This record gives sequence, structure tokens and C-alpha cells, in this order.
Amino acid sequence: MATIAVLGTLDTKGREHAFVAETIRARGHATLLIDVGTGGEPVVAPDIDRASVAAAGGLDLAALVATGDRGACVAGMAAAAQRLLASLAAEGRIQGVVALGGGGGTAIAAAAMRVLPIGFPKLVVSTLASGNTAHYVGTSDLVMMPAVVDIQGLNRISRTILTRAAGAICGMVEETIAVDADRPLVVASMFGNTTRCVEAAIPRLEAAGYEVLVFHATGTGGRALEALVSSGLVAGVLDMTTTELADEVVGGVLSAGPDRLDAAARHGVPAVIAPGCLDMVNFGERNTVPERFSGRTLHAHNPQVTLMRTTPAECAAIGGLLAAKVNASRGPVTVLLPRGGVSAMSVPGGPFHDAEADRALFGAIEAGLRPDVPCIALDCDVNDPAFARACVDALLAGMRERARAADAESH
Repeated sequence: MATIAVLGTLDTKGREHAFVAETIRARGHATLLIDVGTGGEPVVAPDIDRASVAAAGGLDLAALVATGDRGACVAGMAAAAQRLLASLAAEGRIQGVVALGGGGGTAIAAAAMRVLPIGFPKLVVSTLASGNTAHYVGTSDLVMMPAVVDIQGLNRISRTILTRAAGAICGMVEETIAVDADRPLVVASMFGNTTRCVEAAIPRLEAAGYEVLVFHATGTGGRALEALVSSGLVAGVLDMTTTELADEVVGGVLSAGPDRLDAAARHGVPAVIAPGCLDMVNFGERNTVPERFSGRTLHAHNPQVTLMRTTPAECAAIGGLLAAKVNASRGPVTVLLPRGGVSAMSVPGGPFHDAEADRALFGAIEAGLRPDVPCIALDCDVNDPAFARACVDALLAGMRERARAADAESH
């Protein structure tokens, strides 16, 4: 039997949370009903009341409510619920968490759940789940389920949705997961246009004893990669697809933010960096490409994704940024340049082939790097098996160097 936290604003959505808790208990699990409301009195009795939640975050609930600022109340209870859930999970008092919410309830629940470890069951039934959920999910594995109707009362639709949600969280906690924690982790970045490169690299790393986690370089993927590297769980970084830098510099929709490429450098994690897919900037459907880019070389990757070729000037700026980030590295780092094309689209004859832009990119990288950072140029494209082999060999050498240095420090 597991204990599942049922978290929500029990003043406005108490009956609905109680229904979910009852359904969970009928499945044989225990529940811990947690109130994060700041309005009227809860309509059902919580197991952990709102004052206790606030206290877990070092807040005075009465003083918070007295401000009369709903935004401040939501932010305060979100921060407090983070502390509480993290503590309950670390102590083994809960094995999963489910919440129901409109705008405020979703903000509180999602913020609280994002601090829980990857793999910890977490589910929010939300009226906002059918829109852009990136700011709720972040880099976590939080599951958001559309409420379809407002979470206001129990009716034939809401009962169906809430019953399925209760079943979903029960199913999550009931599953056991076998984890091979013996092999050190390597993280790699990939896009559709660098897939063959990463696919060729993975077997070589696995044969060397590493487990490889691949992140799709779509903004969220890059942020997730950076977060995992910062956690201290990663032995090496195979950053073959740094395309998110192009979106950050030019203004595409798949930027991972200004901190991309910083985690490995900051923490001294051995890394190999390549300019994979820096020939492209991402937008949505063709009609979403900003007017200022009219006349540019565009390619429909699919009906929902339009790619734009980077210009020589943009490539120079992107290359300079990449070099600056690499220069901050405190550990072994190598840069590899595929002179035959940085993606499947920029090879000779490809829709994004532009020798001048590639020269600007490579030149800016080479000119901007610290003299002690190895920069290896190969006369092949990024998806050539020879390029993958060179990247893996460089990363394995960097990880061996890091291991030797750590061994020397311990003695």
C-alpha cells in the first residue's frame, strides 16, 4: 500500500479533492489530504492544514492572508508546498501526489511538484492542461491531465475525469521500476538532423560502460540536460546538437534560455561540444515566421515546424557565443567541427548548404576559443560515423583525464 498526497485548495475545490481521495482509498492506498487554500474555510477536513503548509515554508499564514493580495498568497503557498512535499517525499511518507486546479491551484501544485525527483509519480488535473504547459511542467516529468470542464462540482463529466485521474496516480505508484545505477551517465543532445550521429555514438559509449541519456534539443530538452548536469549525476556531456543557441541568438521558438552550455562548464564535467544544427532557427507553422525574416531561406520540416537558415552574420554571432561558453569550462572540454555540414540539411546539395555561413560559424568558434581548448576540424559532415567516433573518443579521453585528476586529489 502506498500513501498518495492529494493537494489542493480545499475551500473552493474540497469536494472534488475528497472524491479523488476516496477513489484512491477504494483502490487500496492511503491518502494524505493537504490544504493549500487561503480563502474561506475548507469544506473537508485536511490531514495537513494550510497553517502547517505555510509554516513548512517559514510563512505566517495569517499575515499572508491579511495582505489581501491573491497573487502573493498563491506564490507564498506554492513555495511552502514545495518545501512540504520535498520533505514528505524524502522521508518516505508519500509515494505519489495528485492535485486538481484552476489557475491558482495549478500554479501552486505544479510549482510544488516540480521539485520532486524524476520518476516520483505526480499528476495535476487542470483546466489549463490543453494550452501551453511549459511554465508549469518545466524540466520535470509532471503529468498534466485536462479537466475538460471546470473543477466545480461533481457531475457526469467531472466524475469520469477525476476517477480516471485517481486510477492514473494509483497505477503510477503501483509500478515498480528496475534501475541500473551501476553505469555512469553520459548525456547527449540530438535533433532529427543529427540523429544518425548520436545513434552511432551511443553503442560506443555503452560498450565503454556508460549509460546514455539523449535529450531532444527543443528548448525544454536543453534545459532538462542542463539541470541534470548540475545535479552532479553526470559523468560526461556529448553536446553534439547545440542548435538551441541559434534560437536564442536569432529569436526562434526553441531557445533553451541564456544558460545553455553553462552547467558542464561551471561544474567541470568533461564535455565534447559540436555545432550540430546551428544552421537552423525554429518557428511554428509557416505563417508564424516573423515578418522581419521575409525573403529568408525557409524549409517546412513538417506542417507545424518551419526551419530558417542562419546567415553568415548570425553564424558569426552564434559561434562567438558558443566559444565564450566553452571558455568558461573548468574541466576537460573539446570542440569538434564537421566541415562537411553541421546538419543533414547543410551538406552539399542540401537545402541549407551555405559555405559562407559555415565558414563564418567555424571561424568565429576557432577565433574565440581559449588557446588551451582542443578544437578538431574533420572533413566530414556531422552525421558521418567518423565524426561520431571522434566525438566519443574525445569524450572518453576527457572522462579518463577527469578520473585521474580526482584520484590524484584524493591522495
